[in-house]
Amino acid sequence: MAPRFIVEADGGSRGNPGPAGYGAVVLDAATGEALAEAAEYIGTATNNVAEYRGLIAGLEAAKALDPAAEVQVRMDSKLVVEQMSGRWKIKHPDMRPLAARARAVLPPGQVSYAWIPREENKHADRLANEAMDAGKAGRQWEAGASAAALAERAAVRASAPLAEPLAEPLAEPKAAPVGWAAPADLGTPTTFVLMRHGETALTPQKRFSGSGGSDPELSPVGVHQAERAGAALAARGTIEAVVSSPMRRCRETAAAVAARLGLEVRVEEGLREADFGAWEGLTFAEVRERWPDDLDAWLASSKASPTGGGESFAAVARRTALTRDKLLARYAGRTVLLVTHVTPVKTLVRLALGAPPESLFRMELSAASVSAVAYYADGNASLRLLNDTSHLR
Repeated sequence: MAPRFIVEADGGSRGNPGPAGYGAVVLDAATGEALAEAAEYIGTATNNVAEYRGLIAGLEAAKALDPAAEVQVRMDSKLVVEQMSGRWKIKHPDMRPLAARARAVLPPGQVSYAWIPREENKHADRLANEAMDAGKAGRQWEAGASAAALAERAAVRASAPLAEPLAEPLAEPKAAPVGWAAPADLGTPTTFVLMRHGETALTPQKRFSGSGGSDPELSPVGVHQAERAGAALAARGTIEAVVSSPMRRCRETAAAVAARLGLEVRVEEGLREADFGAWEGLTFAEVRERWPDDLDAWLASSKASPTGGGESFAAVARRTALTRDKLLARYAGRTVLLVTHVTPVKTLVRLALGAPPESLFRMELSAASVSAVAYYADGNASLRLLNDTSHLR
């Protein structure tokens, strides 16, 4: 009789797309013993690509143990489970070759798929995070780094029989605990208070003003806004550090606020605005008149760049996510004011919410407005405030 294995797999991306990695573990279906682990840092990729890569690695590990084995794959990605089960179509071109690779590892009759809640996929999730941590440190994951966890997982599994047979039907998704349902003892969160710079001469005209243009200074209105924001933040008394984009309008805003707080300003290159290429200084209507096709492409895809070699939203997201991770490590457990621009602020909010790229076009962000995101030790983030302008009234 052929052996029966369970493959639990996961993948993650810190930025989506961003630094990504996967993890997979092969378990003996009868005893729960962990037989093999696999994990790898794969560079910049999306969550879905990383999840598929984890699936492939898990199936390959199972095949290496016994190519005749009956395998049930358990993942907390409903997308992958539904697509590999044939119930959902695979529309994204990046996913199709990965799904084909997964199907080719073992004969279809030997593999079944089941969804499990995220909290039941902790082993693979931990491996994926170990791989991403290794990549962040400039190295690849090594099996020896988590060998102790194999015995621990095996002991837990052996003490409790598997609740479901291999023919388990797909369960309804259960949300991972967040907010009030999350564990209480996560320590002090790191909070980013996100402030858009004050007005420039271009702001009320709604002109594209990125990092590839004229780098305008604050207008008199913008100076007043910065001073009002500084007074309000000083009254709250929670800001412990100030970090600014290198652009002039941000540095001037940050300087006015920092003077009120009695803090120094640290400049962070990764907080700069997107480069809007040939659109710099133009209104939306002017861009529409000159480059309608380019504008439509930009509105339709986060990977499209503005005319003339500007930055795509996907590129800004990768840069912003890396900057976020660097600042989280530097200011762990502290409240930090980040003075930056529309695109970086919206991107940090989008990433915190796990929202799709098109959500950038559905947020209002006024000059000198304040937003806030709290980041917890378990990797969760909580949007606390968005586009607050009460200090300007």
